[in-house]
Amino acid sequence: MSRLSLSFCTGPYDRMAAIHDGAVAIDGIDLIPMAVQQPMEVFARMLQNQEFDISEMSLTHCYALRQNGKARFFTVPVFPSRMFRHSYIFINRHKIKTPQDLAGKRIGVQGFQMTAAVWIRGLLRREYGVSLQDVEWVEGGVNEKGVAGGEATSFHPKGLKVAHAGNTRSLSDMLATGEIDALIGAIKPASLRTSPDVARLFPNYHEIERSYFKDTGIFPIMHAMVIKDSVYKAHPWLANNVYKACEQAKTIALNRARFTGALQFMLPWLDEHLEEIHDLFGGDAWLYGVARNRKALTAFSDYLVEDGLLAKPMTPEEVFLPIDGLAAKV
Repeated sequence: MSRLSLSFCTGPYDRMAAIHDGAVAIDGIDLIPMAVQQPMEVFARMLQNQEFDISEMSLTHCYALRQNGKARFFTVPVFPSRMFRHSYIFINRHKIKTPQDLAGKRIGVQGFQMTAAVWIRGLLRREYGVSLQDVEWVEGGVNEKGVAGGEATSFHPKGLKVAHAGNTRSLSDMLATGEIDALIGAIKPASLRTSPDVARLFPNYHEIERSYFKDTGIFPIMHAMVIKDSVYKAHPWLANNVYKACEQAKTIALNRARFTGALQFMLPWLDEHLEEIHDLFGGDAWLYGVARNRKALTAFSDYLVEDGLLAKPMTPEEVFLPIDGLAAKV
């Protein structure tokens, strides 16, 4: 069987580097790797034009498009992006003091549907009892004016109270002036450094996020890998091979990080971080597969329903392709 030539696009992550640099091959594939820094660009290009054969995708879109029958891709349970999100709730000090103060306020967000915002709203409701029903959401660019790719990725539940910052103001500036009371999402506002009126809701976020993980076992998932529908239907063995290659690439990244002869990354206390990964996560914080992520995936589905972005909960098996962990024969 002749080998396939397929494009592969993710962010420039350490756990994907071995695939991008050719150290790890996807069996049966001559890969055309592309690294794109801005996730929104990857999502928009995939959603609008199916520009890639294999790419990462917002977890929200993996669920919502699968439920409404509009997904033009199949999802592999490989999660290239994960992040705790208590640290990405920013406030105007004069408007917000506690999580409960967020009820009924104007809150900025790059896009209501974005995965980071879904996780943040979920933890605010579940962990702090915050009612978000009467919030006015203000969508816009965080540090830039407007949202590149926003039209391709954005969708809202019916009845959502939403306004738009437009192309003349950034959400960061609006937070500093008090035009919005808080800001959530995946981008840190520049005003956190430049304005004395802007702060994190949880200054001790590291401690809180560690406790959250110990209590829930959840390390929030942001993105998953997807395969273009036409490619997967023609070559269903590809899902196992992508999964296997991503596991191999992640192992290489962890081994490189653990090398003690010289620092792999520009993190002066890298050893401390690696020890924390060992103590808290058992040595691997980036677990792939459905079984080892069921708590997180189930919680995320519930949060999507609470947000009105899903009509009913979805099991992981409804969203993700089955993977046996071994490469299928080509």
